[in-house]
Amino acid sequence: MARMSYISCVERYEEYQRVIESLLHSIVMSIEDGVYKKRDMGYLIKRYPFLELQYCLDEKGLQIGNNVCFKRQYLKTLGAHGDHQDLSERPYFQRCHNGQDIHFTDPYISIATNHMCISVTKKLSNSEAAQKYLVLDVCLTQLIEFLMGDTARASMVPFFKAGYGLIVGCLFTLVLFLLSIVFQDIYTLIQELGSNADPLKPFSIIIYITLALAVFDLGKTILEEEILMHKDIFRHSSTRRTITRFISTVLIAISIEALLTMFKAALGQSEYLLPAVAMMLAVVGLLIALAVYVYFGSKAEILLMQARLKQKPSK
Repeated sequence: MARMSYISCVERYEEYQRVIESLLHSIVMSIEDGVYKKRDMGYLIKRYPFLELQYCLDEKGLQIGNNVCFKRQYLKTLGAHGDHQDLSERPYFQRCHNGQDIHFTDPYISIATNHMCISVTKKLSNSEAAQKYLVLDVCLTQLIEFLMGDTARASMVPFFKAGYGLIVGCLFTLVLFLLSIVFQDIYTLIQELGSNADPLKPFSIIIYITLALAVFDLGKTILEEEILMHKDIFRHSSTRRTITRFISTVLIAISIEALLTMFKAALGQSEYLLPAVAMMLAVVGLLIALAVYVYFGSKAEILLMQARLKQKPSK
């Protein structure tokens, strides 16, 4: 399960924008005149893990002092830089300079950290002479995880990926084993051409190929859903997508097996007729159940989204 995608991040921001701005407003107000106290750094980092950078600008948009970096991994690259940097062309400075006491930017990709972030700019009311501005950069992904109570789970994502990676590796190893059996049987079948070869031999090879295909598709689904793609556990659509893909894999495997069993019955082995019919009925039942699940799941999610929109206060 990858971290939150940019699209999901922006959607969540638009959904909880008022709560996000209220939280950031309280954090900015708690920092006196943009002078960051080092003794409070550990407290803020522990309480607000989404904070990234803090710096001050003068009335001309020039940065006063170096960046105050909240992230340990960026201390060397960002912590000792920024003094006298000209940020006068940044929209957050211009809007705050032109009258707004506090300004929140729209989500953007930070050049400093390459993360989706938002910046908060606040006029410092206790400036002695010239006007000064406090700017606070926060990682939007971690901020949303913090608000939704998902921080602990997000920190465990690397371990989850390692576990799923091990399972996927085992599945792909099994695929290679099944393919080795297929190649051996094909080689044996070619050698038996012209002799009294078993007419059902090709069907047993197809069975192994089908199993290899089903196992490979299952491993591919786990790899994509749990390692490469982002899964929003708070949205039913993510769970519905995973279940739909998994059931589709099972349906394909059962359908092929039912077809092969029907071929065996047509070649004279009548004992396979009833199992083939039973598998076909199982495929039909799974298809109907999947259609009902997808339909009602999507309807339920639409109703939930409509309810949230009605509860969301207008700006």
